Amino acid sequence: MSGHNRRRILNDRPVIGILVQLAREELTFRAKMYIAAPNVKHLESAGCRVTPVRLYLSESEYERIFYSINGILLPGGAVDIQSSEFARVSGIFYRLAIQAGDRGDYFPVWGTCLGHQLLTALTAGLNLLRLTDSGNAALPLHFTPEIKSCRMFRDFPPEMMRALGENSLTGHFHKYSITLDDFEANEKLRSFYRVVSTNTDPQGITFVSTMEARKSLHCFESREEEEAALINSCIPTYVQTKKCGRIIYKFD
Repeated sequence: MSGHNRRRILNDRPVIGILVQLAREELTFRAKMYIAAPNVKHLESAGCRVTPVRLYLSESEYERIFYSINGILLPGGAVDIQSSEFARVSGIFYRLAIQAGDRGDYFPVWGTCLGHQLLTALTAGLNLLRLTDSGNAALPLHFTPEIKSCRMFRDFPPEMMRALGENSLTGHFHKYSITLDDFEANEKLRSFYRVVSTNTDPQGITFVSTMEARKSLHCFESREEEEAALINSCIPTYVQTKKCGRIIYKFD
């Protein structure tokens, strides 16, 4: 089948990877690694199926995974965005996605919280994050003119967009942010991403809350391999931490 014809095929069985995280409270979780269940349900509610992407694999193994799945979610957490294993694996998928994009092969990478911060470091080549007063806040989104051509929000109903822009509906649980000033001062970030929304913390610091970069025909070699890789075989577990209870998928 030619590449031209392959691009005309609609993939109605997308498989999205979620990068697992090290459990900082291993004794509580009784697991070395985990995925927070809301990340899985978020993707499944959009019609995706999910496969966990484990840490500590070889680069060749990650390359095989890359060409089997249709995108990856880099979730929130609390690790070093330059020296951690989470950062190493994220960097591999980031580079593979860039290389694929240069060939006209679309591979989406979504970064939430820590994942979002990590993407700025991967693109800029250095850590530009600054402390902001955004550790536990609900804020409205300040949309930029880029919203008019943004893929991320293009199918949102107008009433929802108004609500997001006028009401404190988006949760912020991060101590560090990429400020708008630092973003605009860095040519690599400015040329690679467009800022879709910003927020301002109580101290008056404006930071980037949504940014979008510049389609995926990947698949597993067999239906059996695909089914075995899905997270469906894992059982979600409720765990109680010092701060709160949460539902996770455990990985050793």
